[in-house]
Amino acid sequence: MSEETPDFDLEAIENKLSAARTRLILDKPFLGALVLRLPMKAADPAWCATTGTDARNFYYNPAYAEELRPEEAQFVLAHEALHCALSHFARRGHRVKHRWDIACDYAINGILVDEGLIPPPGALILEEYKGMTAEEIYPMIEDNDHSETLDQHLYDKQDDPAEGGQDRQRNPLDEQDNPSGNPGGEGQRQSPQQQGQGEETPPPDQPPQREEDGDGGRRQQPDPEREGAQGSEERPDSGLAPPPEPLSETEKEALSVQWQQRLAGAAQLAQQAGKLGEGMARMIDFFLQPTLPWRALLARFMNSLSRDDYSYTRPSGRRGDPAIFPSLRNPQMDLVVAVDVSGSIHQDELNEFIGEIDALKAQVRARVTLLTVDAEITGDSPWRFEAWEHCQLPERIIGGGGTDFRPVFDWVTRHDMNPDLLIYFTDADGPFPDHPPAWPVVWLVKGRKPVPWGQRIQLN
Repeated sequence: MSEETPDFDLEAIENKLSAARTRLILDKPFLGALVLRLPMKAADPAWCATTGTDARNFYYNPAYAEELRPEEAQFVLAHEALHCALSHFARRGHRVKHRWDIACDYAINGILVDEGLIPPPGALILEEYKGMTAEEIYPMIEDNDHSETLDQHLYDKQDDPAEGGQDRQRNPLDEQDNPSGNPGGEGQRQSPQQQGQGEETPPPDQPPQREEDGDGGRRQQPDPEREGAQGSEERPDSGLAPPPEPLSETEKEALSVQWQQRLAGAAQLAQQAGKLGEGMARMIDFFLQPTLPWRALLARFMNSLSRDDYSYTRPSGRRGDPAIFPSLRNPQMDLVVAVDVSGSIHQDELNEFIGEIDALKAQVRARVTLLTVDAEITGDSPWRFEAWEHCQLPERIIGGGGTDFRPVFDWVTRHDMNPDLLIYFTDADGPFPDHPPAWPVVWLVKGRKPVPWGQRIQLN
């Protein structure tokens, strides 16, 4: 078998994928409606080992697609569609691409398994990541994690190698040679069209020959003068798609809005058909919530409560000026901050939150009463900080038990406090008071749990 005459039937493979897409539309109309938004394109195996998306198309290696069972084909189609619908191409920010790609795959694969779809070999799935977003999973991915994603995320540029980001991708067809999935064999993987050709594998201490350039991990178009002996001139006529260019920031923003609209539309169709599960509905509601950064939302809320006003109080007679001019007064706010130390929130996240409170309290002249809580208020709290004092958590925090939100509200009532605002930093997994208090409450929530009352701000 030669590269010039690939041994697969493109029409039969496309029919197979179309049948899988149709089955999704019938059985899983939400996922099927999203998959329909991605035109299918057969990709050159020289750059596409399995499947991939650029948020516009679904690319597939014909040899890989040919080996998929029908239920696995449904999974890979839905996998690429969810990458797009959840705007993974626009949410990475400053994060390392390789770790972000792994986190996105874990987030998506858990959703699809819960929907009853069958993953192909090599899909990244961990039970403890189910129900978590890519942003929540990302901090748990180690810098040296050499796991490989099921597909290629073609919408994003490759990280600078100096920053530690590398774009790895698993070729499940190779797992016969490495059944344990040990990443030690990475770098010597071959495309399905190269399997069985007896190519020599580079030694472990020698880097493999990669078909990628240094800017974005994309393979350049073949040069007939350099590769003419290998039939590269015939590539443009093979009917196989070349690698797409990564998205620009403007394209990411436009496509993110477009896919969010598609997500909402697909959910509405599935609800009308009575085929939108409760778990999927919660996920959709979560991703359609406003995505302003939590710092901006918290600052906006606190500033709205600050009591700047003009005072016409008669000044001292010693001034000698009979006129009374208005003066701007800013009375001090009383702020209660409760921090969940039950163990579900990491120390660095707690420090980041308290640092933000410290910055905001100076802007609004707030006195802070800080409580640490698990199932009850810990014995070493509260701590009180005036507006001009530096607010921080102690180095050692007592906690780690269960979670109960009632002790904080009982404590505030028992001490006859009437705060201007109570901020609770938590995962929202615990019993709440039966009734809301007389003062405003903001819940800064890590995870997807709802709150019965108060203002909920999502921590991403």
